[in-house]
Amino acid sequence: MERKKNISMAVIRRLPKYHRYLRELLRNDVDRISSKELGEKIGFTASQIRQDLNCFGDFGQQGYGYNVKELLNEINGILGLSKEYNMIIIGAGNIGQAIANYTRFEKLSFNLVGIFDVNPKLIGLKIRDVEVIDIDKLADFLKSTQIEIGVICVSKNSAQAVSDIMIANGVKGIWNFAPVDLNVPNEIIVENVHLSESLLTLSCLMNDRTYP
Repeated sequence: MERKKNISMAVIRRLPKYHRYLRELLRNDVDRISSKELGEKIGFTASQIRQDLNCFGDFGQQGYGYNVKELLNEINGILGLSKEYNMIIIGAGNIGQAIANYTRFEKLSFNLVGIFDVNPKLIGLKIRDVEVIDIDKLADFLKSTQIEIGVICVSKNSAQAVSDIMIANGVKGIWNFAPVDLNVPNEIIVENVHLSESLLTLSCLMNDRTYP
């Protein structure tokens, strides 16, 4: 199936939710599901689901719905989960360690192969068998190991410099937890996870509902 061009970020950001619910359906031995039934589970309308999926191909059959396993396989391909990614974490503080300890990444084909920090008290520590390495060795590590994704869990003052080192050594995707917007070339993909912004969004939505 030919993927349509200029798919909106709103559609792309809904795909992981489809992926999560389809995996759950498969675990519960559900073979097929209609867009209406899927919508009721996820919280989307049947029309929204059909529109989203039609951006990537024609996956359902009228009167039959979607084959759950086949649709999940298609979503896996769209999300890039048909291949594996080597990933490193920069910053072994609370956020970095929490990410390193999240076991589901491996099930999704994201392989954590290195953790880096400046703190001598953390260097040499092992988190799920991955050793924390001195940040001074980052460039050499990247030269000898193919890394697709770098996870930034350092302060905003250090984030850009860390980003520059990774990009100069072949990293193409950055998952940024630092509270700063990075300056990167157009070909580099950055996904920002600014925790305070997310919390402020929550408070805004709560205020909108309760404001007199």
